[in-house]
This record gives sequence, C-alpha cells and structure tokens, in this order.
Amino acid sequence: MDEFQSEIHEECGVFGVYSQENRSVAHTVYYGLYALQHRGQESAGIAVAYADKIIYHKDMGLVPEVFAGGKLENLPEGDIAVGHVRYSTTGASQHLNAQPVVFTGKCGKMALAHNGNLTNTKQLREELIASNAVFQTTIDSEVMAVMINSLSDGDILQGIKRACARFRGSYALVVMTTDKLIAVRDPYGIRPLCLGTVIDDVVVASESCALDAVGANFLRDVEPGEIVVIDSTGIHSHMMEDIPEKSAMCIFEYVYFARHDSVLDKCSVYKARREAGRLLAEHYPAKADIVSGVPDSGNVAARGYSEASGIPFVEALAKNRYVGRTFIQPDQRQRENSLSVKMNPLRANVVGKRIILIDDSMVRGTTMRKIVKMLRDAGAKEVHVRICSPIIKHPCHLGIDFQTYSQLIGAYKTEEQICECIGADSLKYLSIEDLMASCLDSCRGFCLGCFNGKYPYPLDGYEADKN
Repeated sequence: MDEFQSEIHEECGVFGVYSQENRSVAHTVYYGLYALQHRGQESAGIAVAYADKIIYHKDMGLVPEVFAGGKLENLPEGDIAVGHVRYSTTGASQHLNAQPVVFTGKCGKMALAHNGNLTNTKQLREELIASNAVFQTTIDSEVMAVMINSLSDGDILQGIKRACARFRGSYALVVMTTDKLIAVRDPYGIRPLCLGTVIDDVVVASESCALDAVGANFLRDVEPGEIVVIDSTGIHSHMMEDIPEKSAMCIFEYVYFARHDSVLDKCSVYKARREAGRLLAEHYPAKADIVSGVPDSGNVAARGYSEASGIPFVEALAKNRYVGRTFIQPDQRQRENSLSVKMNPLRANVVGKRIILIDDSMVRGTTMRKIVKMLRDAGAKEVHVRICSPIIKHPCHLGIDFQTYSQLIGAYKTEEQICECIGADSLKYLSIEDLMASCLDSCRGFCLGCFNGKYPYPLDGYEADKN
C-alpha cells in the first residue's frame, strides 16, 4: 500500500465483550485488539464495567506497549469491556484523543469506541457547544458520545437511535454502559462489524479475525442501520429508521484495510484479493520471469496472478516485521523513514529477472517509485507494476484520510504518466468492474467514491481543492 498523507480517515478497530460469568473481560479485549492491530498503531485503550463504575486505561502506542508493566492486570474483572486501536482520523495523534471515550451522563457511566468518520462533526459540535456541552478532545467520537447522551433522556437505546438520525458519515460503534454492550453500524454499512460467541460470552469486533483470536464462533455480521443491544436477557436487534435501499460497504476494506484471514459481509478477504490478482493476469499480462507482491498486502493477489499466468511466484522483497505499515504512520517524514528500513530486495531472486510486481493500491506514488528503484538497483532487468484496484482519483471523508486531491497522483496524471513517474516498464490498474467482481461473494453494495467520485453522502465543500 502506498502511503497516504494523514491517511485513510478510517483505520481504527473496535472490540467489545459481554460476559455472563464476570470473567477477565479485559484480557479478552486485549487479545481481540491484538488481532486488530493492523487497523491502528497510534493508540490503544480498554474500558471495563465494574461495580457500577467504568475503569479504563488508554495511551499512545501498540497494544502490548500500552498494556505492559502490569497495566492489563490492573484492570478489574467485570461483565463488560470495550476496546479500541486507533489511527488518527479526525483529531490529532495525541494521548488526549485516544479511545474509548469514557464519561458520566444521563445514562450513568458510559464508554464509546468508534471506527469511521463523520462528515458533519463541525455542525454537531457547534450545536452541542451552544447547548453548553464541554469537549475534552478534538475527535468526532466524543461528539457522538455527547450527542447520544444529550438525546438519551436516561434511555441509552433511545439516545443512540435519535443520535444516529443526526449522524452523517461512517461509523461502527461499540457502546458500553454498566449493564449493556451495544453494537451500532451506520445505515450504509460503510465500516464492518460482526458478532460472535465464546461459551456464554458475546463479542463484537471490526473483523472476524479478532473473533478467531479469542476463540469465538462467528455468529453474524451486524446489518447496516442495526443497533444490537446485549444485556443479561440476551441479544436484541433494533433497526434505525429510513435505512437506504442499497448498502455501501467501503470496498477498500477488501483492497487493503482488513486482514486477509477475515471474512467481511460473507466475503473472504483472501479470496477477493486472490481473485483480483487472477483478473489482473487475465486482462493485463506481461512477459516476465517471476511474479512478486509488495509485502504483505500484495502477496495474496500476487499468488493469484501467478496461478492464472503460470509465471512462478517468487519473493522479491524481504520485509522487516518489526516496522509497522507506512500507511498508518501519522507523519510523511515518519512514513518515508520507516519505508527505508521496512523492505529490502532479495538480490539473488531478482538479479537479471523480469518482474511483475503486484500491489493493492497506489496513492501518492512515492513508495512505489522507491520500490521500483530498489529492485532495479538490485539487478532487476524489468519491473512491470500491476495494481489490484482502480486509479484513486478522488479524496474520501468517510474513513479514508486522503482528504485532498493534492495527495492523489491519480487525480492529475494518466496511467501512462504515473508509469513514467514511478519508473516502471509498464503499469496497469484493475478496473472498477473487475474489483467489484473480485468481491462478488459480498452481500453488500459498495462505496466506490475514491475511484468514481460517487459517495453515499454528499461531501459538500470537500472537493473545492481541485482547481
């Protein structure tokens, strides 16, 4: 994945558990967040409901760093817990903006963790401030929590229903009171959310891989516009009003965000990526000696390309597993520095070879340009780049943090110009039609706004930077 600027206004992961047995729920959430670490590497937090209180810990860093030194053990045993891993979407990357958001309101103690991005945060914040609300952070998640509280009249379910009618944008929420765990998915289903069970516990997670990590059985996906309330009486489903006829799941979940061992809305991420590679081989062949992927997100598609083309899959790049995704680094300089130690060419595999290099997407082009040069310097004879998604031509404000056209090489350059810019011998992108075909097993419609400029919500004022 090529690096974004402050990237994809989404990358966060949420996890929640409701236990009938007063278990060590913080440990369950810890392992669930560990499995979701790829969705956010800036901060992490866990909140536990205990004896009519909510005890929490959150900080900057990776999950094992945040909860090192006995901090996980210091969280009490309880019935309910929620957790969050964060990549900064709205709000700066700082301790104050780490989640979950925890506060006391009309429904007593409450904690909220959010994956996604609202497009009308400014309007809602100003409205709440006019009603004497006070904010401690700069994130839209706190705006959501305060709005839910203000509209609840002491009934958390009614507060969520009324608030969701006001929200515009993408959101997958886990909300906790001292006696309930609530899962909420926006009316278009833009961000994923699923339910599972382990023994008598109910768990909620951004991806099914997190259910696997805690030994939970997948129950089902949360439906677009659904509010799932889990309490001592069981699992109860409530639907929002005026749910759109067509859902709009972010197709970038299949391209890049999700772990390849997850299943989202009945579609295997692994299968979708492999099929994308196969379709690339079918439509955009090249004479080459080896097929290789940009690790890790390009490897599955590279294997699909190899199987369809008959050209052997050979690793061309070695990855340093101790360096996080360049995509998730909050600062451009940090991303470029981390890239320089993240990958190294396998010279013995590439010298004198014609290489077909597969990656999931390209945003700025700077990462791919460096990789192509890296392979040429290692002795590659030719480098043919194939991208498993269409050209990204438009910004996104629904959870992907390329917010301006100036961040996108595809907004101003043709495929041929991009090829020249990155120094490849050839460059081809998967078409929108083929990308959708690769996700054919999904039971949802898709948001394709970053490719075709058509979004489920109007993004008034966001496109003025292209001139």
